[in-house]
Parts: sequence; C-alpha cells; structure tokens
Amino acid sequence: MSSSGLGGLNKSPQGMVIGLVQLQNPDVATPADLAAQTRRIVEMVGKARRNNPAMDLVVFPEYALHGLSMRIDDDIMCDLDGPEVRAFEDACIEHRIWGCFSIMERNRGGNPYNSGIVIDEQGEIKLYYRKLHPWVPVEPWEPGNVGVPVCIGPNGAKLSLIICHDGMFPEMAREAAYKGAEIILRTAGYTAPIRHAWRITNQSNAFQNLAQTASVCLCGTDGSFDSMGEGMFCDFDGTIMVEGSHRPDEIITCEMRPDLVREARVHWGVENNIYQFGHRGYVAVKGGARDCPYTFMQDMVRGEYHLPWEDEVKITDGQSCGFPAPARHYKG
Repeated sequence: MSSSGLGGLNKSPQGMVIGLVQLQNPDVATPADLAAQTRRIVEMVGKARRNNPAMDLVVFPEYALHGLSMRIDDDIMCDLDGPEVRAFEDACIEHRIWGCFSIMERNRGGNPYNSGIVIDEQGEIKLYYRKLHPWVPVEPWEPGNVGVPVCIGPNGAKLSLIICHDGMFPEMAREAAYKGAEIILRTAGYTAPIRHAWRITNQSNAFQNLAQTASVCLCGTDGSFDSMGEGMFCDFDGTIMVEGSHRPDEIITCEMRPDLVREARVHWGVENNIYQFGHRGYVAVKGGARDCPYTFMQDMVRGEYHLPWEDEVKITDGQSCGFPAPARHYKG
C-alpha cells in the first residue's frame, strides 16, 4: 500500500503531490468583494507553492470564490473567459503549479452553474465540470450537463472532479472511475452536520472503485455559515492517508500514487469491485454475466425513474429554502 510520503515531502518518481486548501469561508456580495476574493485565492496559490516545492496540484474548495450565501446576482457570476479565471490561469503560470478552482458560472439560459475547473502550469484549462447534483433544496444551481470529465494531470495521473453533494451518490465516483480516473477530487462547502457522511463517502468512493480520493471543504465562518474544513486523502482500500483539521487556510498535503491504483486494478481478484460489477459471477460463467439486472438503471435510461414512495415525498423544490418553485423543465 502507498503512504503519504510525509505529506509529499518525500516524493517518489511515480508520485503526485496534492495540496488541499481549507480556505477561510468568505462573504461575497459585490463585484468588489469578488475581486478581493479572487486576489485572496491567487495569494493562496503562492502560499501553496512556498508550502511545498514538490506540490503538483493545489485544490481549492467549492464556493472558494463566492462563499455560501447562494446569491445568484448576475454581477458576481463568472465566465470561463472572465477576469477571475484569467487570474487563476496567471497564478498557475507564475507559480508553476496545477490548480483546481470553483466558480459560479453565468448561464444566460437559466440559473447559474456551479462549475469547477482544473488548470495546468501553462495556464490551460484541462478539465471543466458543471456540478451534476446541486445540494437540493438548499442550492439554486442549474443541473450540470457536461457529464463527468477526466483529464491527464501531473505525472500522467488521470484526474476527475466531483463537487460536494455529487460525492453522496456512488454512481458519480463510479462514473469517474469507469472513464479512467485514478484520483477523484471532491470539493465542497459542507457544514458540520454532514461530517460523518463526508468521511464515509470519501472512503467508500475510493474503495468501491479502487481509486484514490482527495476531498476538501471550506473552513471557518463567514458570520452566518460555519464550514468544516476537514480535508481528506483516502487510499484505494478506503483507508484515510492524511486528514485535515478545522483550521482555516491550512493546506494539507499528500503524495498520491496512481501507479499503485493501476496495479491494484489489474492484479486484485478479491474486491476488484469496479471490474466485478460488470462481470458478475465469472467463476461460474465465462467472463461473468454482462447484463444489467438493476431496475433503477433501466428505468432511468427510459426516463421513467420512479421510487415506490415517490408520490409521498414532501420536499420536491426549493420553496422551503426561499426559492420560488421552478416552471422550466430540464432540456439537457
């Protein structure tokens, strides 16, 4: 099994060192606030580089730029070609480091998207993702429509990004791994009541997919909301490699070993679950059963997903959190 390499201080030739920033939870209400928080994030990219010269990728939490207010005012929304993203690109170039960043993305056809980007050390966007599962009924964001992308990251590691509530659905991490991801990033703005679920899903997402996970939340209070920090690196057997605290702006680091992920995926027999999922009972039948015995999957493909208790569910829109009931249907 791999270790953290003393938080990446002892980097192996096959390793990839990731820094997770437990960023202080900001309060962003105006364009001036947005510009100031952009500068703050850029400063933290520099801190990450100084923190560990071997660091390959620095990861900022969901809502790092916008805070937890759920404001959707157009004048504080972002575009991929806007000044905030350009500032992040310039910071990655200046400090010769990859970065993962969160933006609330302007959507002229509906509510904004909750988006994440991974930028390489040349300032190029290598991964662009829109959150598939906004945290309903609390969040107003448009459902994502770009799937679960995977990119080649530092030292050839295959990376994916899921955001916060996404990680509560085992299908999300499975999709990332199915598309080749060896390291699954999860950025979040979660608050303390979610602590236990956060921990066990980060571990299970790793184990069920023979992947490594790197997950981080905002940290501290903005005067209204308290976020929990608790960055966490998990190995592909589900064990926690490095775990953060509740200290705002702490950067926790770990050496990830995608080469060992690849080795396990090829050589494990017992509990090679992502392979065995599609090859049921291969001891009894050659190659295993390759059918789809899952009713919920078949129904979802047909657009007929319907729980036995669906008609009794009480919370089905955002009115309980102050959002008007939507009239638009999803077009995809």
